[in-house]
Amino acid sequence: MDLGALHPRLPSPLVECPDDRFTRRGLRLLLKRDDLIHPRLPGNKWRKLVPNLEAAGAAGHRTLLTFGGAYSNHLRATAAAGRLLGLDTIGVVRGAELADRPLNPSLARAAADGMRLHFVERGTYRRRAEPAYLAELHDRFGDFYAVPEGGSNAAAVRGCAGLGRELRGAAGVAAVACGTGGTLAGLAAGLGPGQRAIGFPVLRGGFLGGEAERLQREAFGARRGDWTTDDRFHCGGYARTTPELDDFAADFGARHGLAPDRIYVAKMLLGLTTLAQEGAFPPGTTLAAVVTG
Repeated sequence: MDLGALHPRLPSPLVECPDDRFTRRGLRLLLKRDDLIHPRLPGNKWRKLVPNLEAAGAAGHRTLLTFGGAYSNHLRATAAAGRLLGLDTIGVVRGAELADRPLNPSLARAAADGMRLHFVERGTYRRRAEPAYLAELHDRFGDFYAVPEGGSNAAAVRGCAGLGRELRGAAGVAAVACGTGGTLAGLAAGLGPGQRAIGFPVLRGGFLGGEAERLQREAFGARRGDWTTDDRFHCGGYARTTPELDDFAADFGARHGLAPDRIYVAKMLLGLTTLAQEGAFPPGTTLAAVVTG
């Protein structure tokens, strides 16, 4: 499979972001603009998808099947990759009721890029990693290469380690929003000595730390790097928001000309700003906030 059509911009830009909420505490804020890697496969989606695309090509697959919710950036990115590379794509979407509703912009974009959308009940969706359910999907759709929800598996984690390597020597702390834990797992593994990563889960439940560690063990055989998670900033759960988050995102956009998305990036930036105000970082620390999309 020729991946040249994806034309990534690597390393992604690392830009200064002067912000008095940080500078008055002696902190320096940088933005790691992973959203600029590719116009259709931004940030962690590119880093996680490419290793899976390589594996699919090596095994001779021409169809990708993957999983996601109604607002999944991963579904949209997989559909875009399929269109660019001439692959068929199938998206198993959580929520059977969505089949009878107009497609939201995210799913509409995936469908426009050729993805076949298969809506399932939430109970069925919870079986997405079971071999028996994958066998049922093979019976229905034929041969395919299965990419897990969010693209997070051992191959994806090794791909995301490149993000950490790009930040070596540039920041003491790297922050990233977490949906499935794969980007945090790879980021932390790629950082150098004396650096640490913080993951800000965008879902409720407090499970992301365990999931990131599981992924690291699958990818590298052991936990890697210095990293933690902070579960206080999910704002009610995936794709949910609060007045505080809306105000913060609008203010950040006005200050810096970058409007962070409410699902991922705004929650991470709110968390990082709150930690700075709480005195969590010693003066002189450089912080790198990963803008994933």
